[in-house]
Parts: sequence; structure tokens; C-alpha cells
Amino acid sequence: MKNIVYKKLKDVCEILDAYRIPVTAKDRKSGIYPYYGANGLQDYVSEYIFDDELVLLAEDGGNFGSKDRPIAYRVSGKCWVNNHAHVLKAKNNINIDYLCYSLMFYNTEGIVNGATRKKLTQAAMREMVVPYRKMEEQERIVELIKSVFKLIEIRKDEIKLLNQLVQSRFVEIFGDPIQNPKEYPIHLLSEYIISLTSGSRGWAKYCVDDGNEWFITIKNVKDCSILTDNMQPINAPVNSEAKRTRVKEGDLLISITADLGRTGVVTKEIAEHGAYINQHLSCIRLNREILNPLFVAHYMESSAGKEQFMAKNQSAVKAGLNFNSINSLKLMVPPMKEQMTFIELVHKVDKSKLALLQCLKTYENMWNYSTFTRLYSLNNEI
Repeated sequence: MKNIVYKKLKDVCEILDAYRIPVTAKDRKSGIYPYYGANGLQDYVSEYIFDDELVLLAEDGGNFGSKDRPIAYRVSGKCWVNNHAHVLKAKNNINIDYLCYSLMFYNTEGIVNGATRKKLTQAAMREMVVPYRKMEEQERIVELIKSVFKLIEIRKDEIKLLNQLVQSRFVEIFGDPIQNPKEYPIHLLSEYIISLTSGSRGWAKYCVDDGNEWFITIKNVKDCSILTDNMQPINAPVNSEAKRTRVKEGDLLISITADLGRTGVVTKEIAEHGAYINQHLSCIRLNREILNPLFVAHYMESSAGKEQFMAKNQSAVKAGLNFNSINSLKLMVPPMKEQMTFIELVHKVDKSKLALLQCLKTYENMWNYSTFTRLYSLNNEI
């Protein structure tokens, strides 16, 4: 780190914390102006207190210590900021985006305090330092990082388009699932369930970095798939509870608490690796001679499925699905030949998505915690 010049935040920023005004949820008047807190947008309100190019840095309740969730972010224009985020305005000697990138994953070890809710006091914040470079070097670094972000957004948009393609083909093959124009027979899901189980509590103690199996949570279930990139490694116990909650190839997983109705199908890779679910997911094994699990997943993610989940959620005192709710789900049952026509398309699209996801991962690795640390370890190049 020699030859690097550092400047304290108090020397490169105007600190506008004194102008923040917290407003409780019940006192906020809905409007068009963003209302920001420690970790981003929280609401929209009818008035604003700032109208500038700013960096917001978490004061308390931030993602301190995280290597994938930043503690600072950019805002622009009219907005309201509560007292959980420091408000920084760059002076003429520092680029506003460069300032933000320098703070996003700042190592706050030893400078935040608090046992349960970490707090970055203003006094500590003022003494934080950023690597200081000539303006043209700051701008070059910003353009490099922005170009990577642009590539990331392009790949994400392409993945969204592929998901939309699958949804449109579902309607093209089967018709609108709510109107059911082809008059497929409507059945209860329970008629085709071979087994139904949910996970159990207490798995956290088995989650270890060197675990040789996987722990599936709601965040891993998305777009009818089960994502393995951020799967929690686990060393599961050898007992009846582990045996009950271990998934098999073709199992349909469905979220039964937060974000009801997210579905995914267990692949051969996941099943052979060994994976288990917690109490927020249910595992459904279907009669696969009549229903393809991937077809069921896409049906449950369709308008007809979401309509059912919304109705069940609104009718419950506490959000959640129990076994009776799952058994009472209804779906149309097309002939297996038509289901497989759709599934073949899904598999083709999945191959394209896999290539895009691998590309996306490469780009995301170009701007991550490690790249951020280079802002501190290189003088005139990144």
C-alpha cells in the first residue's frame, strides 16, 4: 500500500447529517419522492429534504462486514433520508461515483460498535479514509466499473427475456391458465401427491463452511429452479429427521411462509450431492406418470397459481401454507404428451440461460469485494 495517498472523509465530503429528518411509517404521507434508510429505498413520500448528487453510508443497521451487500449507495435528485444513513456530498477533489465505490465494502471492523445492532457513529465516519488519486484516474476507474455494471444489466435483461419466452410459450401451448380455453380437466393437487413433507427447525448448527452437502432455503428457490450458487454447505446428522427432509430428484419444492408459492424442481445434481430443506419449504413428490413436476412448477408460477396463493394468503391470519392448503391447490391436467412438448422447450431455454448465468457470474466477479480492495492496494491502475 505504499505510495498511496489517503484522505479522510471529512476532508473530501460535505457531511449533511444535520439535515436528515426521520419519519415513522404512520406519519409518512405517500408521494413521489424516494425515502431512504441504511440499506436503500424504504418508501415514497410527499416531500423531500435533499436535491443533489449524494452518497448514503449506513449509520446503523447496515450490512457491516458483508462481502456481497454494500454499506454505501448513490442517490440522485429529490429525496428524503432518515437518520439511519449518513449523507455525504463529494467536494470538488473527488468524483461522486468513485467515492461511493470506495465505501461500498469498506472494512468497518473496529470502527462500528454495538452488540446486536452495529452503529457507525459520525465521529468514526469522519475519520474513515479513501484512496486519493488524480481526478482523471478516479474517472477512469469509475468508467471501468460502470462498464462492468452495464454488462451485468444486459445479461440480466437477456435472462428476463428468456423467462418471458417460457411464460409466453406456456400460454401458447395450454392457453390462459385461468380461463382454461382448451378445457383441460381441473383436479386437486392432492390427487397426484405421493408424499408431502416440510423441513424442520434447528438446522443452523449443522451449517459449516466445509460441509459436503447442501441446505436449501427459500432464497435458493426461484423461477421454477433451485439455484446452487449460494447454497449453504451442511454436514447433516444421520437420523430420521434428516432422512425425512432430504430431497430426491424430481421433488417439487414450494415456499410456505414468506413469498408464498415460489417453486422449484430438484435436479439430479442436487439430489446426488445431498440436500435438505428447512421449515419454510415443503417437499412434494408427485405421480410422475400423470404430472411432470416442472410443468406443475410453471403452472404454480403462472397467473392461475399466483391467484390461488394470493387468495390463501389473504384468508390466513398469519401468512403461510399448511398441508391442507397445499392439498387443496387446483390445477389443469393436460395430456402428458403436451406437458412434455413444453418441458422440452424449457430444457432448451435452460441451456441458454446457463450460458448467460455463467457469463453473468464472470462479470459479477469482475466487480466484487476483491475488486473493491484493489482501490486500496493499487496506486494508478486497476
